[in-house]
Amino acid sequence: MEYRSMDQAQLTAEYEAVSRRFEELKGKGLKLDMSRGKPGKEQLDLVSDMLTVLSKPEDCVVDGFDVRNYGELTGLPCAKAYFAEILGCRPEECFIGGNASLTLMYDTIAKAYTHGLLHSEKPWSKLDTVKFLCPSPGYDRHFNVTKSFGMELITIPMTADGPDMDAVEEAVKDPAVKGIWCVPKYSNPEGVIYSAETIRRFANLKPAAPDFVIMWDNAYCIHEFEGEYVPFPDIISLCRESGNPDMVFEFASTSKVTFPGAGVSVMASSVDNIKYMVSLMTYQSISYDKVNQLRHVRYLKDKAHTLALMKKHAAILGPKFRAVLDALDKEIAPLGIASWKRPTGGYFVSLDTEDGLAKRTLALCKEAGVVMTGAGATFPNSIDPRDRNIRIAPSLPPVAELEAAIDVFCVCLRLAALEKLLGKN
Repeated sequence: MEYRSMDQAQLTAEYEAVSRRFEELKGKGLKLDMSRGKPGKEQLDLVSDMLTVLSKPEDCVVDGFDVRNYGELTGLPCAKAYFAEILGCRPEECFIGGNASLTLMYDTIAKAYTHGLLHSEKPWSKLDTVKFLCPSPGYDRHFNVTKSFGMELITIPMTADGPDMDAVEEAVKDPAVKGIWCVPKYSNPEGVIYSAETIRRFANLKPAAPDFVIMWDNAYCIHEFEGEYVPFPDIISLCRESGNPDMVFEFASTSKVTFPGAGVSVMASSVDNIKYMVSLMTYQSISYDKVNQLRHVRYLKDKAHTLALMKKHAAILGPKFRAVLDALDKEIAPLGIASWKRPTGGYFVSLDTEDGLAKRTLALCKEAGVVMTGAGATFPNSIDPRDRNIRIAPSLPPVAELEAAIDVFCVCLRLAALEKLLGKN
């Protein structure tokens, strides 16, 4: 029965029952973590044999080059070819980085700030105002990168097809708007796959700023946990065909394919963009870890082999997401106090409570021993105007711990909703 259909006596009885359950859970002294989208131990164990791929000195030579030595700032040719096949772009459009694509994203924004991008009239630090578009709910680390450089963050609503493109096309008429963050496949946290029409409109944008940049974080491009692999358009070729060859920087990594702490990342863009960025990086680094690049190429081999590996990841992740969604369906859906997305890939479940319940729900979770991503984190400046979005990250805990954690979450959400209805908060 929906809470809003209950009379005062029914609400009071329900509040007392849920409060007792909450106190029972507090008494268990739980310490459970659903705060970040980290692979679980079972996933890490799945790929640990990668550590022995390069076991002899001669294994470290590829195309006549000893990867243990200096050189090859842009990355090994075999690593470029591997990521080009994954993303659908060309090897010469790839720059291979270290273990985190976030580092490459930060560095791109930092270079824009200190030096400007390829088509910048001046470094962004010399401008009076720099604005950046933030599709929301979205990824807090993206927003905080641009915030850390003093940029003004502009919220763009998310839809079932991706960012609201009417809002994007209107916003880019302002020359102070210099870019937009995008997670185009299984978006963080909503699990949305951008539609073909949304991607076409991105490729055909006509921003007032000549150095406007689409930061295309394709973090979950091969990360299905239900169903078959979903092919995805190559944004770089689409931008080139639309007359915007230098407008997009695409990023990806193996962080949730192999080891988050020891993966390989890629930045893909036009040949001219890569050449320009390399000219700025020349004094920054001799090269990234080519031993790890070769280890990954030898282990992952190609796209087909990698997708087969991702099926094994899916067999681990699928039951975890189903445990969360089944609990929400059973415990929350009949009450009418929240709605949620049902993703088939990525690393998160995005849930919207009734307005004004997210902070209180998460505070109660913390009190009961369950740590989750902070309320508001999925919006610029950590301000959710409706205080309703909660990002659930099911990947790290074992299923048994996850079931315990989502049980706590459901009780806390129910209690927060009842407190509001009874005027107790």
